[in-house]
Amino acid sequence: MKRRLRVTGWLFVACLLAWPSAARADVTAFFGISTKPENRPTRGFAFGVTFLVVGFELEYANTSEKPLIGAPSLRTGMINGLVQTPTSRAQLYLTAGGGFFQERFGEAGETNFGTNIGGGMKLGLVGPLRLRLDYRIYNLRGKAVYHTPHRFYAGANFSF
Repeated sequence: MKRRLRVTGWLFVACLLAWPSAARADVTAFFGISTKPENRPTRGFAFGVTFLVVGFELEYANTSEKPLIGAPSLRTGMINGLVQTPTSRAQLYLTAGGGFFQERFGEAGETNFGTNIGGGMKLGLVGPLRLRLDYRIYNLRGKAVYHTPHRFYAGANFSF
């Protein structure tokens, strides 16, 4: 019985992944906060392509510096894979990826490789316009001042 359930589950996943569907693309412009070591504004954009439940995105974000509290600026450029629900009105997703980061504090700085993991929701508003809510945890390599910054953002997402 247990083996039959496992085989049925794998067949279901294979059917979802093999189901022919048109690729969908979307762009997001976002504004949010980075929470470590102190809340600072973050803004950026993302471009993604999905095939029913799997996809990828390219993302750029810039977090402001706050010198009075010792919080460096952070720029990230990431390539992420994502898995999302095959729904149209509200889509939940999980994402993970990697790319570059550049952390600056005054004259000092670090440019290196980083990874991220997170998730969120795309909520349909009107036509192709959606609200995107996203939470990410970063893991920055090298001599970054803060190795695990967190980011939350809300953005306007346009699907085409």
